[in-house]
Amino acid sequence: MTVLARLPLLVILAGIVSLAMLPPGLYAHALDLHHLGSAFLSCGGLFLILSAMIGIATADRPRAASAREVLLTMLGAMLLLPAMMAAPFLLGVPDTGFLNAWWEMVSCLTTTGATLYSADLLPAPLHLWRAMVGWMGGLFMLVAAVALLAPLRVGGFEILARPYGRVEHFERLPRSAVGPKRMSHLSAPIFRSELADPVSRVIRSFRQVFPIYAGLTLLMWVLLLMLGESGLVALAHAMGTLSTSGISPVDGPAAQSSGLGGEIVIFLFLVPALSRRFWPGGAELKTSDSWVRDPELRLAALVVAMVSLLLFTRHFIGALGVSHGGSRGLFETLASAVAAAWGGIFNALSYLTTTGWTSIEWQGARNWSGLTSPGLMLAGLAIMGGGVATTAGGVKLLRVYALARHSERELEKIVHPASVGGGGMMARRLRREGAYLAFIFFMLFAVSLAVVIMLISLQQIGFDSATILSVAALTNTGPLAGVIPTTPTFLGSAGVAGAPWQGWAGLPGMTKAVLGGAMILGRIETLALLALLSPESWRK
Repeated sequence: MTVLARLPLLVILAGIVSLAMLPPGLYAHALDLHHLGSAFLSCGGLFLILSAMIGIATADRPRAASAREVLLTMLGAMLLLPAMMAAPFLLGVPDTGFLNAWWEMVSCLTTTGATLYSADLLPAPLHLWRAMVGWMGGLFMLVAAVALLAPLRVGGFEILARPYGRVEHFERLPRSAVGPKRMSHLSAPIFRSELADPVSRVIRSFRQVFPIYAGLTLLMWVLLLMLGESGLVALAHAMGTLSTSGISPVDGPAAQSSGLGGEIVIFLFLVPALSRRFWPGGAELKTSDSWVRDPELRLAALVVAMVSLLLFTRHFIGALGVSHGGSRGLFETLASAVAAAWGGIFNALSYLTTTGWTSIEWQGARNWSGLTSPGLMLAGLAIMGGGVATTAGGVKLLRVYALARHSERELEKIVHPASVGGGGMMARRLRREGAYLAFIFFMLFAVSLAVVIMLISLQQIGFDSATILSVAALTNTGPLAGVIPTTPTFLGSAGVAGAPWQGWAGLPGMTKAVLGGAMILGRIETLALLALLSPESWRK
């Protein structure tokens, strides 16, 4: 590990990607797809040699642990690593073009899960590669959130940062809004030590996160195999669930073979995407000592319950009134109601975590509710997003919670102007500075969404389709475009294996490039990129 700590982080990531090409290559040879297997193994060997050469050339080069270097590394990882990952994909699907292959890998690495290709037209090793890239993208975000973004106070950590550098346990009010800065943690970039080195922090965080992340993936894979899923499908769904990428080698619902048992397993393994407390690190995000009082988990439970209750109760009373067949008809009605309720609950949690799995009972839930476009609720859930510093995308639950508590307090002050909010130090921080920063991020998200929609609408694409595709890209919820029907666009092609009817492959090249940038923007977050563009980060 001492040798790795001397290398640039981007070189280490390139080496990991090169080694990751070995399993799909061996799997392709086992299936007698020797051309595809040779493509993976040759690309992996070539990139590994190049990474080693660059690593040797840059090993002794001094590095500055500045915010600019850290954010440029993350941006470079999202832009350059997909170009490496696209090489074997391009050799496996030679008529698709480099832009489409790069776009597919960007979608996987950012855990968006949007695809340009039909599932039944891609060979199994490419499905395995897509699932592995999405899985590695989720692991990278779990590690980078604590190791890279937390010391810079971006990525959601700014919500709970101590305002004005004051020690709130001993000072009721700040002495000065522009007083001397105090370091809140030894990992602050100002410390030129091993604790401040980004590579060292990434290695330490990786040691903590990887065993749990890989162990949960293996456990879920075994459970899905026991429930009747095939090996590749079970592994891809396990990786797609833990990384919230929603990548699947088959079309349709996620648990077609495993049924209700498989959906229950997926549901349980989606819960860690709601809060960082399920993963090592991120102690600063803990606003309560118990899971029951965790604001992100409570808000997620409330939102999922409200959405499923709306879908369930809208038609339930009327259905009971017109049920025929006596007790038997009533029993069938209740069974249909329970199935529809489960479909609503599963889809609500799936899209709240920006995974995009669809329940086998979702169509029944749509028919039961009678709503013309319930998919718009799923789009709202995707915008809300999962927990801070998790694999989920979107605005994030903690920011929504801070805005909700601030709104609640403002309403209380209107009714009782002399009231005292109370709630403790953490509640005050969320209602004040936390809500202020959350509102800024929400406005930046809205502006980003408007810009992406405008750029997409410059082509011959309808406004409705442009809006859905933009929301799906910025929230890293690619399957959203399949739940909400879009008008197919046939201005481009992804080759023979392309699926233009799914809303992505038929887009022109410029639109794909814009959506690819939106996926990266949604993954890194607008606030972090603005910090990169800030003049202070470029001062020496």
